[in-house]
Amino acid sequence: MFVEYATTDRFTSDVRRVRGPAALESSDFTARTVLEGVPPGQRIFYRVLFQDLSDLTTWSEPAIGSFATPSAAPRDITLAWSADTVGQGWGRNPEWGGLRLYETMLHAEPDVFINLGDTIYADQPVVPEVTLDDGTIWRNVVTEAKSKVAQTLDEYRGCYQYNLMDEHMRRFLARTSQVVMWDDHEVLDNWYWERRKDGDARYSVKSVALLAARARQAFFEYNPVPLDGGDPERIYRYVPLGPLVDVFALDMRSYRGANSDNRQPTLDERAALMGAAEIRWLKRALTESRAAWKVVAADLPIGLVVGDGPGRYEAVANGDPGAPLGRELEIADLLRHLKRQRVKNVVWITADVHYCAAHRYDPAKAKFTEFDPFWEFVAGPLNAGTFGPGQLDPTFGPEVKFVGIPPGMKGNRPPSDGFQFFGTMRADARHRTLTVKLHDLTGRALYTAELPPE
Repeated sequence: MFVEYATTDRFTSDVRRVRGPAALESSDFTARTVLEGVPPGQRIFYRVLFQDLSDLTTWSEPAIGSFATPSAAPRDITLAWSADTVGQGWGRNPEWGGLRLYETMLHAEPDVFINLGDTIYADQPVVPEVTLDDGTIWRNVVTEAKSKVAQTLDEYRGCYQYNLMDEHMRRFLARTSQVVMWDDHEVLDNWYWERRKDGDARYSVKSVALLAARARQAFFEYNPVPLDGGDPERIYRYVPLGPLVDVFALDMRSYRGANSDNRQPTLDERAALMGAAEIRWLKRALTESRAAWKVVAADLPIGLVVGDGPGRYEAVANGDPGAPLGRELEIADLLRHLKRQRVKNVVWITADVHYCAAHRYDPAKAKFTEFDPFWEFVAGPLNAGTFGPGQLDPTFGPEVKFVGIPPGMKGNRPPSDGFQFFGTMRADARHRTLTVKLHDLTGRALYTAELPPE
């Protein structure tokens, strides 16, 4: 792989060329390289070429794209976020327009896109046709990999290939920088290491730990996740975007304890969601950040109750209205630390629940009170079934400011119903305000919050 890049799309001057690695079978012919010394505050244009190693005179056609680099000086910056691609049986339907929300987000022209997880649904195959409520037919493109649950490394890879066949997604990714995270469906629904699939005839591989190891390799191959030399499997990271915004991308999957009643009275490995090492990193990184706004990108919500069968819970909340228990203890410890260290202007974004919403957390309304008020904004899905709204746990005092779906809506609504959502955040360099919007499939802003800095 060779990458040529410049500050103009004509590639007539200041062109630099970087020789990347060989793309071989062992990585499913994917490859990555690092561009050193790119100028700040610029749009960088690139073209990627592959040289045939069996015939060095043969070259591929170039793949062309661009991305914006963070500015050293304050300037306006726009982030977009969403999650949940090709879930609940809703695959690529060319008759409807494919993965249309990616095209809508392209028109929003974000500097950075934060994909909060469920980048694939490896555990949810698609079928050729689904009959909708009005009798019309939703027609999915079906590939071999998406016709069954993924178990082998190649089947996990095939789920990413399936999504990337969509022209809207490719066009968006060729124009937009990405911060990509994972949640559960990159492996299977609500997974944790100890889980097994002994009672599921679809799976010949019963160990979820083995499935997760294969899925993690495919995730790294098909997404631009930087490799940490000290921990090559680490997904959580800090992404500085200039003086106005720092992003803290979490991993709420890799270090968790088993899903349970989530009511452990003390914080230990059984109650872990992010785990001790990630929490220590997050406390330190947020405290040291000098950005005007600290955006915590979480693949699971704080206050929404997400179940995992009778008496078990998948996310932070446990449905108990009292003091923090179980995984809530991690969040309480973090929020207490931020208050004591006077870390201001922390905003949470999340997904997973397949609708959009705005939540305001207020210690005056909470059972746990040792924190400063903060916002949590929810968006998604990108191309999956719509559900909700969910129940809020009162432990941290959340208040619903907005919900983007009608009350009493039937679950697993198809993308064609229009309830697909993404969010944007625009940090203003002059006033240092953060304008947050929740958008629908057409790009229309359904809700806007103008947040002044403290």
